[in-house]
Amino acid sequence: MNPCPVYEWKSQTVFLFFICVRQHVSEQWQIWTGQNAARLCYIRSGDAGQTWSSLTDLTEQVIGEDLKDWATFAVGPGHGVQLHSGRLVIPAYTYHITARCCRLPLPWGTQPRSLVFYTDDCGQRWHKSELIEGMKTGECQVAEVACRACDPMLYCNARTPCRCRAAALSTDQGLTFENPSSCKKLCEPPHGCQGSVVSFTPTTGLLEADGAEGPDAPAHETTCLLNSENAPSAIRRSTLSWLLYSHPMDKSKRVNLGIYLNQSPLNEAKWEHPWLLYQGPCGYSDLAVLQEASAPLLFGCLFECGVTHACEEIAFQLFCFEDLQSSLEEPKSKQKSD
Repeated sequence: MNPCPVYEWKSQTVFLFFICVRQHVSEQWQIWTGQNAARLCYIRSGDAGQTWSSLTDLTEQVIGEDLKDWATFAVGPGHGVQLHSGRLVIPAYTYHITARCCRLPLPWGTQPRSLVFYTDDCGQRWHKSELIEGMKTGECQVAEVACRACDPMLYCNARTPCRCRAAALSTDQGLTFENPSSCKKLCEPPHGCQGSVVSFTPTTGLLEADGAEGPDAPAHETTCLLNSENAPSAIRRSTLSWLLYSHPMDKSKRVNLGIYLNQSPLNEAKWEHPWLLYQGPCGYSDLAVLQEASAPLLFGCLFECGVTHACEEIAFQLFCFEDLQSSLEEPKSKQKSD
């Protein structure tokens, strides 16, 4: 369940993470009873997926004694990332038990919390981060945001039951995350839905169209949220990355898959009006960036969709930045006409 691949460029190895769960055991049963039935597993391929290794179970090595306080957990779903430092990062979430009565978890004491698994030695040894505290956060994805005047930051975008997404930043490559903030511009349907996020470096042409003068021009300045109260800090950073995000656009049900752009990734108020990728029932999605020095910037989206319900089929669509421009221009034109 919950496939989550990541590519390690140095060894040219694909790690495919997932969880294995005992047959006929549901996630809800684990949450109610506090009896975890999930295992953290992966397989790997060194030949672009033609052959795969046998399964490796990391549960005891990575989670260990903390497993007794995890009612259940999962990775992804979606993709992991490799940071510029070489670290591999796998997004994950757990239902963390903080209170029990007669050995059973109390409903208010078991809450979803996002985290990441990571390795710094090409997959030899894996570790887990601290849990993201401060909000109920579940399925998540992460993206590295390059900054001009400081080290890159790791951005986490997570599902919540609060009718909007949550975002949290890490300044230590995912070891810890600041308390998350609510993304009012990124709505959630009732009970939420998985979403995907990727970062990319805008081309010279995109920077010029945005008012900059190429790669040496000043990057977007955004205010980071660095303290527990999520108040703007006096520290300002210039970001070199932009973010792209995919998720159903409707606030009441899983329909109309939208693609959102943020040219100032550390400012949640800067998410643009979404571009409609698919009209109709839709669900989970996963984004990819196809960026090479001498080739046009392309994006890919793998997503659930259908005619009557969201899980009838899985589709894939390529698109370019120009496809998003209509969504950026439409709100401005509407504002002028009003």
